[in-house]
Amino acid sequence: MRNLAALILFGALWTAPVVAQQEIAYVDSEFIYENYPEFATAQQNLDRMADGWETELSERQAGLKDLFEEYQARELLYTIDERQRKQQEIVSLEEEIERLRMQYFGPEGELFRQQEQILRPIQEKVLAAIEEVAVAEGYDYVFDRSGGTFVFLFANDRLDISILVLEELGIDTQRLVRS
Repeated sequence: MRNLAALILFGALWTAPVVAQQEIAYVDSEFIYENYPEFATAQQNLDRMADGWETELSERQAGLKDLFEEYQARELLYTIDERQRKQQEIVSLEEEIERLRMQYFGPEGELFRQQEQILRPIQEKVLAAIEEVAVAEGYDYVFDRSGGTFVFLFANDRLDISILVLEELGIDTQRLVRS
């Protein structure tokens, strides 16, 4: 037992200087993306695309509502066959709207594919800029403090290299104000 305690103490003392020599920095990726015009333009394009799909779905939903209200108003006038045909028409339109919703906004939908296609290259460019800054500034670790896996209770602002990353991306940072 004494040997185990000595080994743990030795290990702690031996690794302390190594840990003390590591340089750690963080970025705020939300801040970087908010101030990176290429990302903002791409996000606006995606938003316009999604808005168009939402408009299409809303128009189809309004058509479905009109069809259903017409059916309710005339239900007693329809023959059994006409009633079934109208009900099937309503059900088919509901299914079509749901199919389109999944096609556009589902987990494997068009919005997801477009985000991958449009945003991924920008994200890779930002990541490359972070790596360039980290290597140039001699940092061992860079964490993202804008959400994700790591949460800091305290972060020294002198470690924030977000401005340097924006500069690496060619952004004029002289007028930027952190919130």
